Amino acid sequence: MSDTIRFILDGEEVEAQKGDTIWEVANGRGLKIPHLCHRPEPGYRPDGNCRACMVEIEGERTLAASCIREPQEGMVVTTQSNRAKTARKMVMELLVADQPEREVAHDKSSHFWDMADLNGVTESRFPSMDAERIPLLDDSHVAMRVNLDACIQCNLCVRACREVQVNDVIGMADRGHDAFPVFDLDDPMGASSCVACGECVQACPTGALMPASILDDQQQGDRNDFDSEVKSICPFCGVGCQVSIKVKDDKVAYVEGINGPSNEGRLCVKGRFGFDYIHHGHRLTKPLIRRDDAPEKGLNVDPSNPWTHFREATWEEALDFAAKGLVDLRSYYGGKSVAGFGSAKCTNEEAYLFQKLIRQGFKHNNVDHCTRLCHASSVAALMENVGSGAVTASFNEIENADVAIVIGANPTENHPVAATYFKQFTKRGGELIIMDPRGQNGLKRHAAYNLQFRPGMDVALLNAIMNVIVEEKLYDRQYIEGFTEGFFEFREHIRAFTPERMAEICGIDAETIRSVARTFADARAAMIFWGMGVSQHVHGTDNSRCLISLALLCGHVGRPGTGLHPLRGQNNVQGASDAGLIPHVMPDYQSVADREVRDLFRHIWRGTEIEETPGLTVVEIMDRVYRGEIRGMYVLGENPAMSDPDVDHARKALAKLDHLVVQDIFLTETANYADVILPASALPEKSGTVTNTNRQVQMVRRAVPTPGEAREDWEIVVDLARRIGLDWDYDDPREVFDEMKMSMRSLHHITWKRLETESSVTYPCNGPEDPGQAVVFGDGFPRRAGRAKFTPARVTPPAEAPDKDFPMVLTTGRQLEHWHTGSMTRRATVLDAVEPEANCSIHPATLRQMGVEAGGRVRLTTRRGSVEIMARADRNVAPDMVFLPFAYVEAAANILTNAALDPFGKIPEFKYSAVRVEAADQPARVAAE
Repeated sequence: MSDTIRFILDGEEVEAQKGDTIWEVANGRGLKIPHLCHRPEPGYRPDGNCRACMVEIEGERTLAASCIREPQEGMVVTTQSNRAKTARKMVMELLVADQPEREVAHDKSSHFWDMADLNGVTESRFPSMDAERIPLLDDSHVAMRVNLDACIQCNLCVRACREVQVNDVIGMADRGHDAFPVFDLDDPMGASSCVACGECVQACPTGALMPASILDDQQQGDRNDFDSEVKSICPFCGVGCQVSIKVKDDKVAYVEGINGPSNEGRLCVKGRFGFDYIHHGHRLTKPLIRRDDAPEKGLNVDPSNPWTHFREATWEEALDFAAKGLVDLRSYYGGKSVAGFGSAKCTNEEAYLFQKLIRQGFKHNNVDHCTRLCHASSVAALMENVGSGAVTASFNEIENADVAIVIGANPTENHPVAATYFKQFTKRGGELIIMDPRGQNGLKRHAAYNLQFRPGMDVALLNAIMNVIVEEKLYDRQYIEGFTEGFFEFREHIRAFTPERMAEICGIDAETIRSVARTFADARAAMIFWGMGVSQHVHGTDNSRCLISLALLCGHVGRPGTGLHPLRGQNNVQGASDAGLIPHVMPDYQSVADREVRDLFRHIWRGTEIEETPGLTVVEIMDRVYRGEIRGMYVLGENPAMSDPDVDHARKALAKLDHLVVQDIFLTETANYADVILPASALPEKSGTVTNTNRQVQMVRRAVPTPGEAREDWEIVVDLARRIGLDWDYDDPREVFDEMKMSMRSLHHITWKRLETESSVTYPCNGPEDPGQAVVFGDGFPRRAGRAKFTPARVTPPAEAPDKDFPMVLTTGRQLEHWHTGSMTRRATVLDAVEPEANCSIHPATLRQMGVEAGGRVRLTTRRGSVEIMARADRNVAPDMVFLPFAYVEAAANILTNAALDPFGKIPEFKYSAVRVEAADQPARVAAE
């Protein structure tokens, strides 16, 4: 039976598909039916409450709201009849009566006034509402303003909050013309549980909800008051939201979400309100060289007054100075005396150029970036067992799943837009299984299961779940036989990990373990998502191996709604890894030890010999620096003085360098140690491509110029490469992209021209018209015989255990408003205002035992150092645990963290350190020797 429906629309026969509305069909044909409560963007259901889109249907007594009415076979619809037009005009007149005059509107270019113009309505015959009935201005939130004198009760803000972002903050209160949106229990917006995603602001058709940056002191503004609009990519997490950047006088005025494949118009507080860091007064605008009379290198440079330690230089002088220092070290001590840290905040082309500069210019592979500090162990396990280091399915595939596991991740804070899809998944009836030592505010209330297991005991829990699946024969025998290897050895290994035995280790009772195992195994389609709570352990690779084995056991790979997805942290950590910014592989994860790979790059790079020995990782490089074996470094957009574990050790290492070149947009903590600083570009100031956690290669477009003399990063890298003796002739990022395609099969069928047109293409891509494969490995894996591998994992304790001197467990992570080392977000006005002070989270019972009030100060001490910080009471944190964000230099988490490495992924154990917590006003206790 066909789903095609034929009906008459304004005298012409048209076709509709089942589920289409009259409004959608008309809009698709270019007909403009007015609408106010309807928003055609993905995620918004039609409501039909404003009656501004009425049409006439032959044979029906009343008019119909076209946004909710589906056509039927043979139906005759008239959109422009006198009756329909008169009704729509009357609706607009009634609404205009209660609006502020257009000249003083909160948004002079609002959708409301566009619809009034479409109906030919400029004024109203009707009296306006009694002003005393209208709630007063709510300016309690730093990012948004609430002016309900413009509210038309369309309910769009409620749907935006409840159904799209699924935050459930906004609701309608009272009745009749006293009905208005409220936040929580009629709290001021700034005092409510609002997470400032701004979806309500973007959805509001009248200006009742507006970004504060658009409004003047009289609450008047105009969304169309900008000079240009540029479609680009959010510069923060790995979700890769597409954004529309509105530019006024060469500055970003505001940002909106657009319908990209990973965000469908949605943004979080960082993406929407964190844009103005690029205009901060601390921006580096001229090259700087350390003064001869500067004090010793260290964290003592005021970023607003660097002249105490640095002097301005021309680009010629700075680049010559930077290159000479690196070349001299290469000449005196050999190429391996110089190492490089690249950046996941730069473009794919810049990452490719950076690793090429180190490999070609210094003849070794000692180049790495932040993937070593987030998902290196996940990539190691995926490469070993699946044959590919990227996700097997996009996070959007959760819409086709009926069960999903989220382990060691806090998406509502770290990947908020991805979290909206997880929450919508539960609203549709999907079962969400949360596994995390730190309880979660955001997803916990949506979860069918919430397993708050003991820190570091991931393998015990996961092996127990797989034990149930194996012993109860719940596994997918056909899938295992057709697509895997190593099952029988794995089966024998897993039998020792019974739920009863593991319950004592992981802290989750045996019956819950059994129930979770059956739920996952019985699912038609299930996905597994994980974050750095899985990867940042000395057993992080084993944790990931377990997750891969769990998915393989049940055949939950390669079909819609199934897959393995490590959520990537930075905006281009996937792309930078793909581009070869890793010490043991070339672009596309091709091993440096493979002669054919080295021969390929010798050809592409005009005779350059690639070193066959894998290079050193981030932590290993810093250790060699400390020991004096590495004497020079080129650091692009990274901040190891904040991000490395045992950061005191890292800072001492940086101070020992003979020559440090730092390329960045701010005088970061690492730049404090630099000999020369090269002012670089932020993402909205450059062109190129980035690749998000979904494997979507996306186009970055330059929206605003770089400040002062700052330059795009790729240009700086090219100029520096030429000065160290490399024959580079790139004139545009497109040329770099074209070279990348010569060695990267992942970019097959993805061209620069196509990205300029389509903005996003997912890899792998099977043809020039194919949008790309969201789900991969349905017909086998890129391993021998096309089979994925089961790899057994044993319970490995953390590198250090709590004892009487350090009795609690410290774990670290991000907060919603801040990102990475805080160099960007703490310079964003809204983000810093919402979360201005360094803080940690401790269970209220633990605070009571210490005699510390919530908001009081505590001292956190590990075997590596100590910090004092404000403490928040948080029942989601276990009583023997403390959570510490890592964005605050004044209480740097990595002073405390353990530099012990996972032996496979070479990733540090950020997520587990033995810690002592004391009231800050008490004398510090000295640990026993």
